[in-house]
Amino acid sequence: MTKKTTKTAGTNAGSFTDLYKAEQEGTLTMEDKLRLLYQLQTTDSQIDKIHLLRGELPLEIQDLEDDIKGMATRIENLLKEVRGIEKDIASRRIDADNARAMAVKYETQQANVKNSREFDSLSKEIENQNLDVELAEKYIREFSILLKDRKEKLEQTKIAHEDREKDLEVKNNELDVIVNETSKEEEALRKKADQIANQIDVRVLSAYKKVRNNAHNGLAVVTVKRGACGGCFNKIPPQRQLDIKMSKKIIVCEYCGRILVDSAFEE
Repeated sequence: MTKKTTKTAGTNAGSFTDLYKAEQEGTLTMEDKLRLLYQLQTTDSQIDKIHLLRGELPLEIQDLEDDIKGMATRIENLLKEVRGIEKDIASRRIDADNARAMAVKYETQQANVKNSREFDSLSKEIENQNLDVELAEKYIREFSILLKDRKEKLEQTKIAHEDREKDLEVKNNELDVIVNETSKEEEALRKKADQIANQIDVRVLSAYKKVRNNAHNGLAVVTVKRGACGGCFNKIPPQRQLDIKMSKKIIVCEYCGRILVDSAFEE
C-alpha cells in the first residue's frame, strides 16, 4: 500500500492538497518535495506581483513623510529666527528713540549754558546721540532686509509643506485602494505559502529564502526552458537536464545557484 501511495503522490499533477496529504502520511518523494518548492515559489511570486502593483508607492510615501517632517522643522526654525529678528529690530528702535530723546534734552540744556566749555561738551553728547541714532537705524535697515528674506523663505516653505501634505494624502489614498483590493488575496496567498513552507526541510527552506532574497526577481526555484536555466538563462548540459527531469535530487544551477526543476512542473 505504501508503495502505491508514493507513486500516486509523485506522479499526479502535484496539487497542493495531494502533496499536503502525502506529507501528513509521510509518503513524500523527492519529486513531491521539489513540487512543494516550486509551488512555494509560484505562491511567493504571486505575492510579489501584488507588491509590484503597489509599485514605488510605499517608498514615495516614506520620502514624502521625511520631507514633511524636515520642512516642519525648517518652518519652526524660521519662525524662531523671524521672532528673534523682530525682537532685535524693536530693541534697536527703542535705542534710536532713546538717543533722539537724549539729543533733544542736550539741545535744551545747550540753550542755558554759561560758557563755551559746557556748550562744546553738550555738542559732543548730541553728536554721540546722533551717531547712536544712525547706528541703530543702520541695524534696523539691515535687519529689515534679513527679516524680509526670512519671511519669504518661511512662506515658501509653508507652501511647499502644504503641497507635500496634499501629495502624501493622494499617495496614501492610492495605496489604500490597492491594499483594499488585494489584501484578502495576499492574506490567502501568505497562508498558503506558510502551509507549504511548513512541509519543507528547514535547511532547504533556509537556502530557498537566501537565494530568493539575493535574486533581483525573487526567483529561487526555476524550470528548465529550452535547455537553459529559467533564472540566468545559461545553458545546462544534456546529462544534467536528464537528472533534473528525473526529479530524484535537488539540483542547483552552477551559475546562479537557483534550484532547477522540470518544466513539466508548470503544467
